Amino acid sequence: MSKMRIEGSFVALITPFNADGTVDFKAFQDLLKFQEDNGTAAVLILGSTGEISMLTMEERREIISKTARMKTGGMKLFYGCTGGDTKASIDLVRFAKGEGADGAILAAPAYICASEADIEQYFLDIAESTELPMGIYNNPPRVKTDLGHEALLRLFQHPNFVVHKESTGRVGQVAQVIAGNPDVAIMCCDSPNLGLVVPTMALGGHGTANMTGNLAPAEMAALSKPWTADTDGFAFRESYMRLLPLLHYTYSAINPVAVKSLMKAVGLPAGDLRRPLTGLKGPALDKGVEIMRTLGLLDQYGLNAATRIAAE
Repeated sequence: MSKMRIEGSFVALITPFNADGTVDFKAFQDLLKFQEDNGTAAVLILGSTGEISMLTMEERREIISKTARMKTGGMKLFYGCTGGDTKASIDLVRFAKGEGADGAILAAPAYICASEADIEQYFLDIAESTELPMGIYNNPPRVKTDLGHEALLRLFQHPNFVVHKESTGRVGQVAQVIAGNPDVAIMCCDSPNLGLVVPTMALGGHGTANMTGNLAPAEMAALSKPWTADTDGFAFRESYMRLLPLLHYTYSAINPVAVKSLMKAVGLPAGDLRRPLTGLKGPALDKGVEIMRTLGLLDQYGLNAATRIAAE
């Protein structure tokens, strides 16, 4: 069997909630269709954008089971399967595989601040536990554990790893991983403050693993297209500079506060954030709506700009 290859926009999807705080599965279905219809190659469900740390294990399993049945055979559905330790992560990966997931994304367990050697072994142990395709999310700003390029390239020799998302902010690390020519898709976080998008794509990266695609999926799909011709860099520059205000806005508050608040304000089925997080209001929210309007995204996607009244 050939190894899975993902290129383009890999969107970290929000978790939509009903007014009573339960998971809104009708909204999940609508959001998945919205992504697939607009060129998204894959989505990550149950990532940090999906408020995973505030979901119970029962909710996580229910989300995996019900959304995996929404697959159409086109866009790939990956699930965040990071647990508090190795066994918990393996259990969730095996559950996801049994329910029909296309893949799993794993980060280092949060809070424990394990050594690089321990986390390298953690990823390897999980890869050995199942044949489900997996991705590594190197995200030291969030989990306080960092993997260098040598450890990553060793891990990518395992056939179950198919994608890598880098969020260190070190351009040199991205270059060293790509230079190692691993058989995985190399992607980066879309945060403009980390500054990885431009160099990752210029160095031969395969796309972005992003959250801005929740609001502008077609635009992120275009931005995340690998460069194959001399003119691709010029087209990318034009798209990136145009989207830069929205990219900065989506990272203006801790993930996913800005994204989810703006989605709700413009009529996308998002619901509220789970407490203790609360949504943006007033001028902070209006700024995001104005960015969407200026970029033409409200008209393009038929969204409602009721802004503050609808959000509050």
